[in-house]
Amino acid sequence: MLYYLFEYINKVYNPPGFDVFKFLTFRSALSAITALFISFYFGPKIIRLLQKHQIGEAKKADGPKFHWSKAGTPTMGGLIILLSVVIPVLLWGDIVSIYVILILAGTLWMGGVGFLDDYLKVIKKLPNGLIARYKLLGQIIAGTAVALTIYFAPQFAEYNTVTTLPFFKDFNLDFSYLYIPVVIFVIAATSNAVNLTDGLDGLSIGLTMIAMLALGILCYVSGNIKYSDYLNIIYLPGAGELTVFVAALIGAALGFLWFNSYPAQVFMGDTGSLALGGALGVLSVLIKKELLIPILGGVFFLETISVIIQRVYFKYTKKKYGEGKRVFKMAPIHHHFEMLGWPEPKIVTRFYIIGIILAIIALASFKIR
Repeated sequence: MLYYLFEYINKVYNPPGFDVFKFLTFRSALSAITALFISFYFGPKIIRLLQKHQIGEAKKADGPKFHWSKAGTPTMGGLIILLSVVIPVLLWGDIVSIYVILILAGTLWMGGVGFLDDYLKVIKKLPNGLIARYKLLGQIIAGTAVALTIYFAPQFAEYNTVTTLPFFKDFNLDFSYLYIPVVIFVIAATSNAVNLTDGLDGLSIGLTMIAMLALGILCYVSGNIKYSDYLNIIYLPGAGELTVFVAALIGAALGFLWFNSYPAQVFMGDTGSLALGGALGVLSVLIKKELLIPILGGVFFLETISVIIQRVYFKYTKKKYGEGKRVFKMAPIHHHFEMLGWPEPKIVTRFYIIGIILAIIALASFKIR
């Protein structure tokens, strides 16, 4: 909203220096700084509020025993992230942009689904929280809404069902009539993947921040006709405005990591993990980089695959031999390394390093083709 105010002042009164507010890079920087300030200011207040109402993490019987000491740590800290993202975007972003509307709506919707899940688990003491099929329904609704908007909105008419194929030059893939199911799958998969990764202090938020840094660069170049032409990727007029959102999310992530790093003072809960995963999925869809997610979010992908492998193999061996066997000591895979004796901070740091390497590869894929 301040964006419109300063734009009006610059247009009517033309004071010196106010031209700077029309630059996307400057507004993105302001967005990140604002998000960081909000998370630092409101973070301790929200944590104390959660402690006051005894909204803490329950002991997980199926988790590692050395995590039982974390029981009681305030959860639903995703509220800090959502607050720190939404306010800066409303202040510094073009809120009538269809890109901004879709990313905010998708993030808040998935945050709402996660909040309901946390509420049922922590407040109502339902062990499983929101039933899986209802959580999936929430993801399907988000994916369907985003897909239908892109499919029918005139702003996306030229490239609505098309996506970029990494490592291939002058070749875009058209999903055609499969586009809506693909978008639903991407958003459901990313939100679940980030949720599964949220098992160690600072792991999920740090990996999300790394992936968002790369996506922020792609948002900026996709909305710039010169850079998109140079990289030979789809030019998306107006997509650059997503950079303001990404900057806010990075600022919010840095602020939240201050409280979530080992030993964590607060957990994000499903409120945060589903919102972050939803944002990751919606962003990749909006800038036509859906197929980049397995590389850019490679650690999230690995965490999800490890759970699938573990469950499938356990069921197969139980059916065949009468006793279920496991590939990993525990899934998701970060728990496997814990069971091997790796300290939690070491696992998180090494996963960060892998995330950074994968982000570099993802960005390099647009030149190495």
